Amino acid sequence: MKPVAIAVLVNENDEVLMLRRHRFAVDAWGYELLGGLVEPGESPAATAAREAREESGWQPHGEPEHLIDFQPIPGMVNERIDIFLWRSFEKIGEPTDVEEAGEMRWVPLADVPRLIADREILGAGTLVALLQLLALSRGVEFRPSSA
Repeated sequence: MKPVAIAVLVNENDEVLMLRRHRFAVDAWGYELLGGLVEPGESPAATAAREAREESGWQPHGEPEHLIDFQPIPGMVNERIDIFLWRSFEKIGEPTDVEEAGEMRWVPLADVPRLIADREILGAGTLVALLQLLALSRGVEFRPSSA
């Protein structure tokens, strides 16, 4: 399996850029963050920035903060997911990835717990990223311990 990278774009109003779409495999509408497969020769951070641009038309700027990484199903596959946060970005156009169709929305971070409870968050990567973002907003950090 290829590694995956996810972009988290948060604006000055503590809103997260998310894609609301229908996923046929689970027959559900919900919210996802932007991201995709890391291509050969591409760093996970570069992938996250590229996917944000392609899927939303928003271009992240500068070095991102690495929020967290995880293995979603370590007993079955080796598929690391890296999650990156940007607070600097600009709208440069429309989405160019026609296979990622949906509606882009700025979702208030304060609404995320309700969306999680209502099962409107799709995918482990989005869920882990949002939980990490909520934890950080409350002063809780999940960071590696010093060895």
